[in-house]
Amino acid sequence: MPTMDKVKAYLKQIDEVIAQGPYTDSWESLCRHTLPKWYHDAKFGIFIHWGVFSVPAFCDEWYPRRMYQPGNSCYDHHIATYGPHKEFGYKDFIPMFRAEKFDADAWAELFDKAGARFVMPVAEHHDGFQMYDSDLSDWCAAKMGPKKDILGQLKQAFEKKNLTLTASSHRIEHYWFMSGGKDFDSDMPQQVPYGDLYWPSVKEPEQGTGAISGFEVDPDYMDDWLARTCELVDKYRPKIMYFDWWIEIEPMKPYLRKFAAYYYNRAAQWGEEVTINYKYDAFAYGSATRDIERGQLSDISADFWQNDTSVARNSWCYTVGNDYKEPGSIIADLVDVVSKNGSLLLNIGPKSDGTIPDEDAHILLEIGKWLSVNGEGIYGTDHWKKCGEGPTQVPEGHFTDTLRKSFTTEDFRFTYKPGTLYVFAMQWPEDGVVRIRTLGRDARQFNGVIRKAEILGHDGPVKQVLCSDYLTIMADGISTPYPVCIKLTLD
Repeated sequence: MPTMDKVKAYLKQIDEVIAQGPYTDSWESLCRHTLPKWYHDAKFGIFIHWGVFSVPAFCDEWYPRRMYQPGNSCYDHHIATYGPHKEFGYKDFIPMFRAEKFDADAWAELFDKAGARFVMPVAEHHDGFQMYDSDLSDWCAAKMGPKKDILGQLKQAFEKKNLTLTASSHRIEHYWFMSGGKDFDSDMPQQVPYGDLYWPSVKEPEQGTGAISGFEVDPDYMDDWLARTCELVDKYRPKIMYFDWWIEIEPMKPYLRKFAAYYYNRAAQWGEEVTINYKYDAFAYGSATRDIERGQLSDISADFWQNDTSVARNSWCYTVGNDYKEPGSIIADLVDVVSKNGSLLLNIGPKSDGTIPDEDAHILLEIGKWLSVNGEGIYGTDHWKKCGEGPTQVPEGHFTDTLRKSFTTEDFRFTYKPGTLYVFAMQWPEDGVVRIRTLGRDARQFNGVIRKAEILGHDGPVKQVLCSDYLTIMADGISTPYPVCIKLTLD
C-alpha cells in the first residue's frame, strides 16, 4: 500500500478513536485531563538525543541543517571531510549509523543507577529519521542503518528496571529543516517526492523559523505528522509525548487538539496515566505540561512543569569535544527545579556505535550516588509554601540554565512531605554551621514544632538551635561539593 494510502487509513482510525471518547478534540475537553501522579512523583528523567547526526559528531544535532548552509562551519567541514554535497549528502550517513555496540539493557542499568524514574528517547528528530519501526516510512532505524527497532528494544529493557518509557517527536521542524540543500548543487532534488527523507524541505518562513502566524503548511505534511505521531503512541505506549518548538504555529492547532484527544483516549482505554510536554503556548493552558528548554523559573509554579536541559552546554547530541557541566551544578538545578514544583529532564548523547560517552556516564552516576542518599527529599515530594531563600537569583525563561551563578552557603531550597520539611543547603559551609532565616522564630513564616533534625547520609550528631533570626543547624564532618539535605520532622 502506498505511504499516502497508509496515512489516510490511519487518519480514519484516529477519527474513530476520538469519536469513542471520552475526550474530544476541543480545548474545553482536553483541559479536563489531569497530571499523572507517577510523573509528579518521579521528578527526574533522562532525555536521549541519538540518531544519524551522531555519525559526523560535529557542531551539534543541527548538523543536517547547517551542512546545507553555505558559509556555515558545518558546510565547510562537510566538504573537507566527506566531499561535495552532490556526492555525499546527509542520507549517506545512514549506512554509517550502525549502532553495533548498542546494548539496551546496559543503558537501562545505567539510567537506573542514575536514579532516573523515566527515560525519553528522541523517537524522531528534525532530520526526519525515525528511531523506531514505522509502517508509514522506510526511513527508520528498523529498516536502515542499525536495522534495529531502537525504541522497542529500549522499552523492553526499561520495563525490566521499572523505568517508565516516554518519547519525543521533533518531526514538525523537518518541514523546513534541510531546505538549504535546494539552493545549490546538492543531493537534494528541487521537487522532493512524498515520503522521501528530505520531503518536503520547504523554504522556511520569511520571519524566520519562529514564525507563529501567517505561514501555511502543506496539509499532506500535517496529516503525515499526525499519523506518524499516533503510530508512535500505538506501537510503544509512551507515558509522555514531548514536542519541541514550532508546533505552536497557527496551522497546527487543530492537529494538536486531534493528537491530544487521540492520545488521551488511547491512554484511557489502556488504563494508563499520560501527559504531553509542550513549549511556549502550543497547547491550551491546563491541557498538557509546560516545558522550559534549558531554563528554569525564579519561583514556585502553581502548575507542575519541566526543565529539559543537557549534560553538555554546547550540544544535545554527542560531538567531539563537548563542553560538559559539572555534576554538582546539575544536582543543584534538580533541587531548585523540584522546589519550584517541577521535574528535571536531563539529556545525554550516545555515540553512533551505541556507547554512552564516559563523561555522560560519570555525570549520571554522580547524580545517582547523590540521589541514593538524598532522594527521600526529592521523589514524591511537593513544593512547600516557599521554594527557598538566599542571595543567588535564578534567571527565568528558556535558555537561561548557564546564566545562574554558583549557589552560596546562604542559599537553601525547600521540599515537603506531610509532617516533614526537607531543607537543602545548596553549599555546605566549612564550619558546619548553617543558618536558615525562613525558619527563625521572628521570621513569622514558620511556626511549626520541629521534633527532630537530621542530615540524610550523615551518621554524626546534628544540633539545632532556634533563635529569633535563624534556625541554626550544626554538624561536623561533612565535606561535599553537592547540596546537603536536612530533614526536619514536624509536629
